[in-house]
Amino acid sequence: MPGAGGAAHPSPLHGPSVASEVLVRHFREILMWPLRVTPGQLEGSFTSRHWQALEVERDNCPWREVLDEFGDPGSFQERHYKEFITFLPFVQRFLYGMGTADSGSPEYAEKAVRVFRRNDVTQMRLVLDQSETPQVFQVAHVDLYFFYDTDIIVLVVEFFADDLPLSIVQDVMFKTGRAYPAYWESNGQGAQCPHLVEWILADGRSAAASDYEDRRKYLEFACAHRSPHIAAHWQYLLEPLALYLSDSPAPLRFRQIEYHRMPLVAYLSFDDPKQLTRGDFARLALVTKPGASERLPFSTVDLVNFEQEYCYDRFWDADDPALASRYLCSGHALVFVGQAGSGFFAGIETGMLGQFRHQYFLMALIAHFHKAALMVYSEWLVTAIGHLDMFSQESLSNFKREIRGLLASFLRFTERYWFHVISAQAQVRDLYRMLSRHLDTDRLYQDVSTSIKEMHQYLDSDSLRRQASTVVRLTVVTTLGLIATVSTGFLGMNIIDAAGEPLSVKILILIAVLIPSMLLVNYAVANAEALSDFLEALANKRLSWWQRTQVLIRTWRDPRIR
Repeated sequence: MPGAGGAAHPSPLHGPSVASEVLVRHFREILMWPLRVTPGQLEGSFTSRHWQALEVERDNCPWREVLDEFGDPGSFQERHYKEFITFLPFVQRFLYGMGTADSGSPEYAEKAVRVFRRNDVTQMRLVLDQSETPQVFQVAHVDLYFFYDTDIIVLVVEFFADDLPLSIVQDVMFKTGRAYPAYWESNGQGAQCPHLVEWILADGRSAAASDYEDRRKYLEFACAHRSPHIAAHWQYLLEPLALYLSDSPAPLRFRQIEYHRMPLVAYLSFDDPKQLTRGDFARLALVTKPGASERLPFSTVDLVNFEQEYCYDRFWDADDPALASRYLCSGHALVFVGQAGSGFFAGIETGMLGQFRHQYFLMALIAHFHKAALMVYSEWLVTAIGHLDMFSQESLSNFKREIRGLLASFLRFTERYWFHVISAQAQVRDLYRMLSRHLDTDRLYQDVSTSIKEMHQYLDSDSLRRQASTVVRLTVVTTLGLIATVSTGFLGMNIIDAAGEPLSVKILILIAVLIPSMLLVNYAVANAEALSDFLEALANKRLSWWQRTQVLIRTWRDPRIR
């Protein structure tokens, strides 16, 4: 837990690198990895409750559903209450479900969020570079978040440690949440990745280790499947889920949605956070590799508006010792920096540490879930259009069903999950807006919504066009059929007395009338569009009879009209 006190540190203006000397008294990081999940062996059957696959595999599955504190008043703490009231009512219903009229009943309406947790992994052993000493972090939670009626899951890993140099913390934040290497160093190590990550069980055994150095594995998989593989320790953590293109049998399969770097929220407490320089804050906010404190990670021009774009300074003032908490926000990270000895910042129940682990984590989870879901809808739309064959009636029918299903799903997502404001509390409201702006979810929502609606409007207009074409055909057939009806009506007027004729003669008369009528109807249907032009010309009194006849002749001579 956060500690107070410590040796005095040199001024940020002196020494080659303050970052290598300043200690982070308590460091806590929560990685969030949004993934798209698809049924594995259950492929072909749509389900809105993907977590049921884990319940079926219960005997061979390390994941167990987390029952929230609302069912047991004895375990409901003040921090749970503070988390709950942070959000507006419609967000509360999304996160916690809806209670019953009977306050003594533990039952609730079905929640939109289900959380599963594995408790076997207790530590993370991390070697940042080959020559460095391993760092051991305590693992607080390994959770899997499911969202009702969507194909989104989010893997959440929370770990922490005390009394770490700031440079180590910066390197941990920069390297740890990597699904796979971007490239490899000359020594074979995965670039910008830890040299080694191990999950440690309660008895001290290593459960799984990273394989970022296995260059051949990643290259061969990408070549064969046109998709990146993921590191072995992340595969282990997600079991029994499997990568969707792998050969492993699995009740559920997952695939990557975004960039290989996982979003994060982080908490850092210092003896004196005002010792941090502008360069330190920039590295924390933008999650870059460690460097000298007196230097910026990027150019001065690029960071000229750093404080306005990435810093939330409601509780920060360089000249006021009482205001020593600064929140940093970018699209990739939400970082809380403050004073270890402050009850406001370090309080585990109602202080910022408790709020960081609860309401602020949930705030970031909602924002990243929004982006992941919108990207999945965009991918869904692209896939549907990619499968469309304009010359295949079956493909057109499947495309229509797909787009209408997509529209229905998007409308349900909008009503159940999409929020512009999640809290009336100023700092939560402002940080949520700040994070959403960096993630650009509003623009992404408008783009997806517009694309889906335009495609649906196209289908509606195409249906109207087809209906109008059908009406034209029916009109032409009815008009020409009227001629056949009148001309054959004599059969019922006793003009030809065939009542006494043999049956064979009656059948011949019927055939003699039926065949020309059928030919006339078939001709009318086949040339309905051209004949409709002739009927319009026939009804136009401004045209002479010769002009009307020319229109009819053109319908016979010009195959493009027909």
